[in-house]
Amino acid sequence: MLKTYNRYAYSGILNRQDYDWPDNRRLAVYIGLNLEHFAFGEGLGAQLAPSGQPDVLNFGWRDYGNRVGAWRMLELFEDLQFPASVLVNSSLYDYCPDLIEAFRTRGDEIVGHGRTNAERQGDFDAVAERQLIADTTAAIEAHAGAPPRGWLGPWISESADTPDLLSEAVYRYLLDWCSDDQPFWMKTRHEPLLAVPYPQEINDIPAIAVRRASAAAFADMIIDNFDEMKDQSSRQPLVMGIALHAYIVGQPFRLRHLRRALRHIVDNCDDTVWLTTAGDIATHAAGLPDGTVP
Repeated sequence: MLKTYNRYAYSGILNRQDYDWPDNRRLAVYIGLNLEHFAFGEGLGAQLAPSGQPDVLNFGWRDYGNRVGAWRMLELFEDLQFPASVLVNSSLYDYCPDLIEAFRTRGDEIVGHGRTNAERQGDFDAVAERQLIADTTAAIEAHAGAPPRGWLGPWISESADTPDLLSEAVYRYLLDWCSDDQPFWMKTRHEPLLAVPYPQEINDIPAIAVRRASAAAFADMIIDNFDEMKDQSSRQPLVMGIALHAYIVGQPFRLRHLRRALRHIVDNCDDTVWLTTAGDIATHAAGLPDGTVP
């Protein structure tokens, strides 16, 4: 027998109960904007090119996202009236609290994304991972006025205990899983945890930093994914996430193409499309009758 992940059971998407998003909408679209902070001279981090420590080239590239890219993206989202779920490394509250506050002030959701992307939570034992989650939660609550409801692990890394520890810490949904186009329930030692789809294809790191897609190609991917999922959603309610990083798509030449893609979504947002946040998707799904969500 193959070792399996027993927190959720197999469920084919064509064999599930039908339901609607609010106001009878069928396709929920959300942006997951990653705002990340890295250690200077040590720790993990995406790379433009291999470099020794102190890694000035890559540290500066990533810091561009917080100093410039994220602010330009804030303007773009505001121009389009497009809500966002902002996935926050909590150490940013010590580095650039005004950036996080600017997104919070416009009503965007703040999601826990660990302390820093210079560490990977799957490398921690249960005691240290529990502390990582507690540190992140406390920092966000202190600045945002409420604890986050959702979590995306730094580097989308989990230990065997991660869902249990998140549920214990009163998180309600998890974004680490890209295995579906609908939310699904995960078993934990405590309360069940909802997995809200988070993309690994419509995601600028795999698409651009790894597979070297151009800015235009990535924008076309967003547009084609939206158009196809809008058609598919006539049969099942679906979730389309768009995963972005400010130091990648916040670069001017990529931002121009991202604007084109998001404008296409807004211009084709009829009464079947719900522009929303990951947290509101989770709240609606959790409120459906028992057995509706697999």
